[in-house]
Amino acid sequence: MIKSFGEGDESRFYATAMQIAAAEARKGHVAIAEELKKLIDKSKSSKSVVRRLPVNAAQKELNDLLELVSPEIKLKDMVLSNEIQETLAKVIHEQKHLNKLLNHNLQPRRKLLLIGTPGSGKTMTAHALAGELGLPLFIIRLDGLISRYLGESIAKLRLIFDAMVDFRAVYLFDEFDSIGSTRTQGQEVGEIKRVLNSFLLQIEKDKSNSLIIAATNLPESLDTALFRRFDDIIQYGNPSINQIHQIFSSRLNEIGLTLDWDLDNLSQLSLGLSYAEVHKICEDIWKDFLLNGKDYVTESRAIKYISVRKRDH
Repeated sequence: MIKSFGEGDESRFYATAMQIAAAEARKGHVAIAEELKKLIDKSKSSKSVVRRLPVNAAQKELNDLLELVSPEIKLKDMVLSNEIQETLAKVIHEQKHLNKLLNHNLQPRRKLLLIGTPGSGKTMTAHALAGELGLPLFIIRLDGLISRYLGESIAKLRLIFDAMVDFRAVYLFDEFDSIGSTRTQGQEVGEIKRVLNSFLLQIEKDKSNSLIIAATNLPESLDTALFRRFDDIIQYGNPSINQIHQIFSSRLNEIGLTLDWDLDNLSQLSLGLSYAEVHKICEDIWKDFLLNGKDYVTESRAIKYISVRKRDH
C-alpha cells in the first residue's frame, strides 16, 4: 500500500486499503473496519478518483482494458436457486482458506463459467463474490477488446492475465461468447480464432490467486474446449414463482410501507421475467412512492408495470 501511494497509484492504494478493512472485519474488528471504510470513502469523494487498474510506466495501457468496480453487494442480497447458492458458497469457502489449500498443493475453485440469459444474475454474481471476499472487481469487455485492438488483441489479453498475477482481484470477462465461438466455424474471423486460442492457453497455465469469471448468454456457440478449463459451470435461469415472491417481499419491505397486496398474484403474473426485470419493477414502485407519495403506490399500478415488462420481454 505504501509503495502504491508513493507511485501515485490511487486505484491500487484504495483497493489495498479496502482489502485491509475487509480483513479487519473478518477478524471481528468491526469498529476499525468501519473507520477505515469511512476514511476511504471520504478521501475518494474529495479527489475525483478514476476507477482504473493500478498503473505504472509499463502498464498504462491496462487503463483502457479493464474497468474497476467497487462491489457493494453480497450473496445475501441475491435471490438464487439452492444449487447455485451452494456452488458459490463452496467457491467463497475455498477462497477464504486459500493459503491452507495452497500449502497442501491444492488449488481452490477460482475459474467460473456463468451461463444464462441477460438479467439472470451473472454480472451480479461477480459483484457478490468480490464483495464477499473483499476484493476489487475488474470487468473486461471482450467485444471491445477485439474491435478496438484488431491485430493486437492477443498481446492485450496476455497483459490482462499478467495483471492477475500481480494484483489479486475478481476478473469478469463479460460477453464471453464474442471470442468463445467454436474454432471450426469457417465464417469466424481469424482474429477471433487466435484470441480464443490465446485465451485457452492463458487460462490453462494461469496460476494466479485471482478469480476468473466468464459470462455468456450463448452457451451453444462456445467452443467445447472451453468447458474443461473452468472449475465450475453455473447455469442461470429466470426466477421461479417463489423466488419472484421473495424479491417482491424483500424489495417492497425496503420502502418502509406495509403493502396489503396479493404478492402471490404479482409473482404469478411476473413469471417468465428475469431477475433484473423483477428488480426493475420494484424500483419503479419505489420511485413512485418517493416522488408521488403513498397514495400513488397501488397494486394495479404494479400490475401495469409487470404488463409493460412482459410486453417488451
